[in-house]
Amino acid sequence: MVDKKWFKSSNLWIGVVVFAVVVFLAWPSTPGEYDTFATCLTDSGAVMYGTDWCSHCQAQKAMFGNSFEKIDFVNCDFDKDACLISGVTGYPTWVIDGQNYPGQKPLTELSRLSGCELAKDLE
Repeated sequence: MVDKKWFKSSNLWIGVVVFAVVVFLAWPSTPGEYDTFATCLTDSGAVMYGTDWCSHCQAQKAMFGNSFEKIDFVNCDFDKDACLISGVTGYPTWVIDGQNYPGQKPLTELSRLSGCELAKDLE
């Protein structure tokens, strides 16, 4: 026989956990200082291909800080076909205007290649 008290309390905990997850997922992220630049890169069709384990990819992501979430990023560990189709042979690789640019790039170079203005967002 099922203990009704346990069942009710476990449902309460499940409800609390589900609520916490929903709030966490819906909570807005902290704006980054390069949000406008990162959004422009994505809007212009620029894509960064890489992996989570690649140290140069991690360094490239760190240059953007919180703004990296606005970058169109393809993780080649999870989407190998997209990386093969795009001709990615090393990480990171930026594809901008149909051209591949392998290696970690300074933000100033990404700005020049994409035509997106590099400026820090004001708070």
